[in-house]
Amino acid sequence: MDDATFSKKDDPNKWSKKEILGHLIDSATNNHQRFIRAQFETNPEIIYDQVNWNRFSYYQQMNSSDLIGFWLTYNKHLINLIKNIPRENLSRTCFIAGNLLTLQFLIEDYIVHLEHHMKQILND
Repeated sequence: MDDATFSKKDDPNKWSKKEILGHLIDSATNNHQRFIRAQFETNPEIIYDQVNWNRFSYYQQMNSSDLIGFWLTYNKHLINLIKNIPRENLSRTCFIAGNLLTLQFLIEDYIVHLEHHMKQILND
């Protein structure tokens, strides 16, 4: 995909494909914290304001190749982390938006969320 397509904003109030990838970086960052803290803290509450994270990360102004590389590296790291989580820790919990969710659910939801947004980037 060329940079113009990756950066194009059809509507100033909607994210470009580049900003959607930035959102996936933010999601990785916040979920990384959840995947770690849920294993040793009792029901940590991790709040994520996706609009402001994206807005103040300035993804639209960043180099596309750098963003893609960072996203790829971060997700490789999360894959290795997830592979090493002891099975018994998957039932540990974390508060997200007032809901007590298991680490197993958070991991599965992260993957569904990732796939949803990757389809937006690649298919629209």
